[in-house]
Amino acid sequence: MMEMNTHNWAQPFEEYAQNLLIKSKTPGAIVALAKEGELVYYQTFGYSNVENKTAMKLDTVFGLASVTKSFACATIMHLQEQGKLSVHDPVVKYLPEFRTPDEEKTKKITIHHLMNHTSGLPVSSALTFALKRSMEADPDMHEPGQEDILKKHPPIDTHEELMAYIASRDFEMLGEPGTQYNYSNDAYGLLSAIINRASGKSFEGYLKENILDPAGMSNTVFYIEDLKDHTDITTLYSSRVSGSETEVFPAPLWWKQPAMLGSGALKSTVRDLLRYLEMYRTGGVVGTQRILSSASVEQMTTPFFQINLSQFYGYGLTITTEYHGATMIGHGGNTKGVSSHICLIPELGITGVVLTNIMGAPSAKLMFSVLNAIQGLPLDTPLVRYPEHDLPIVNADQYAGDYGTEEEGTRLSIKNENGKLLLVFGAISVPLRHIGDNIFVEENMQVMASFIRNNDGQIIRINCLSRQLTRIR
Repeated sequence: MMEMNTHNWAQPFEEYAQNLLIKSKTPGAIVALAKEGELVYYQTFGYSNVENKTAMKLDTVFGLASVTKSFACATIMHLQEQGKLSVHDPVVKYLPEFRTPDEEKTKKITIHHLMNHTSGLPVSSALTFALKRSMEADPDMHEPGQEDILKKHPPIDTHEELMAYIASRDFEMLGEPGTQYNYSNDAYGLLSAIINRASGKSFEGYLKENILDPAGMSNTVFYIEDLKDHTDITTLYSSRVSGSETEVFPAPLWWKQPAMLGSGALKSTVRDLLRYLEMYRTGGVVGTQRILSSASVEQMTTPFFQINLSQFYGYGLTITTEYHGATMIGHGGNTKGVSSHICLIPELGITGVVLTNIMGAPSAKLMFSVLNAIQGLPLDTPLVRYPEHDLPIVNADQYAGDYGTEEEGTRLSIKNENGKLLLVFGAISVPLRHIGDNIFVEENMQVMASFIRNNDGQIIRINCLSRQLTRIR
């Protein structure tokens, strides 16, 4: 036990966290909180390298995955302050070769729409192909059927190849720009391209010069080799099902996605991320350095589009507007060897970071439970409270069916079980409660599913797991 962990809530939280991590077979995790910019708590669980029993520290480097998205948006805001662009500019002003099957809607898509996932772009496999070279070179990640998936398209190595891939696809836009939320890695690949075109510099170069270096984030990079002499780097782990058991194993190759850096390629440390979160807590200042204007920070943390009963998306950040009488701002990330979460509660002056070294680790649950602990709430208090009443389901069969996207692995089914709906996703099967017009929830996993109808009243998509999935049958 670390000396600072003398809070009366620490031991119950750590026992709860340890149980979560054992159950999920997470090799290593680190949890840290700061108040008014001062570290008040951190604890490690497991190891950064299990085989060598290597301890984790505040300066151990982990992957961030989609926590990267707010960095892309902060870079856009910095460019806006420099007069290089406006978030309300059309995307085609900077990317004239950007095309979709709907020319009129394409012209209306602005940088703002990319930043809050409301461009109307459906989910695609672009990120898979941006990772293709790494996936093919990774000896630990050759899953059944993976080679067939990767053969469908050449690697996407550049922004131009990303735009060519989007232009080559035959798809229907989800709606007018600004009207439909659909979490989009493609959008953040396009933001990376816009940063490059507007600044005349690489995204990684501009970010380092104008945000990372002034903020003192010396161990935050896109590529591990850029860390130079810093060797405190976690080992990545993955898992596979073997018979009835889940086997966890080291999978040390860091994947690269040069065409889509903004969607989730940064690596960082707890210490650096707590410095980064200060920018949002203070209105743009880290230490003595002003990184962004207070107006830019306010714009980034504006709840632009509702994605849940009390959750909204800003610019690369999720905003929970009814968080036990306060506001929670944050984001998570999940990819090979990574599950991460950052948060800020402005009213309490609290910032928090959770980093782990395996995909699918309960990083968000760890974050929410430690925040519950410091507020004296039961550790398993859910982030979002749904109405307790159930509405009757009229014609449950109208919802039943299979839903999916082009993105591999994003498939789910809705089943009618004696007039009640069941959501089936991989090996997970959970009952859904009907709480509103075409809105269903499952409290334990904090899943909300809403159904989207066409003009004839037929259900054509489901909005679930932050993505709009098309009805297949």
